[in-house]
Amino acid sequence: MADDPVATAASNNAELSTLTAAINAADLGDTLNKSKDITVFAPTNAAFEKIPKADLDALLADKDQLTKVLTYHVVDQKITQGQLGNGDFKTLQGSNLTTSGSGDTFKVNNSANIVCGGIPTANATVELVDTVLMPQ
Repeated sequence: MADDPVATAASNNAELSTLTAAINAADLGDTLNKSKDITVFAPTNAAFEKIPKADLDALLADKDQLTKVLTYHVVDQKITQGQLGNGDFKTLQGSNLTTSGSGDTFKVNNSANIVCGGIPTANATVELVDTVLMPQ
C-alpha cells in the first residue's frame, strides 16, 4: 500500500472493498488521492457488515450523506501513534473525532477499535477501524 495514493491503495486491499465501493459512489477517489499528509480511519468490510443491509444500501445511494460519513473518517494531517493516546482532531467533514488508548490498543470516539494502524500510503496514514464512524 505504501507506493500508491490512499484511495488506490484501498482499492487493492480486499479488506477494504466496501470502503472502495463507497468512495467510488461518492466520487471521492481523486480528492483522497490528491490530498497530502492526511490520516484516514478506514472502516474494514467487517465494520460495514455491522450496519443493517437496508441502512447501508440507503447510505450508499445517498451521495450527500455518504460524502459526509466518508469525509468524517479523514483528518487533514498525518497523525502519529503518539497523538492517538488522547487526540481530538477536526475531520474533513467539519466535526471532530477523538482517539484514546495506549500501546497497541486505541479507540476512536470511544466506539471503534483501531485493528491495524499506522499503515503508510504515498499520501496518507491509514488506521483500519472495526466500526463505521458517524458524524454528530
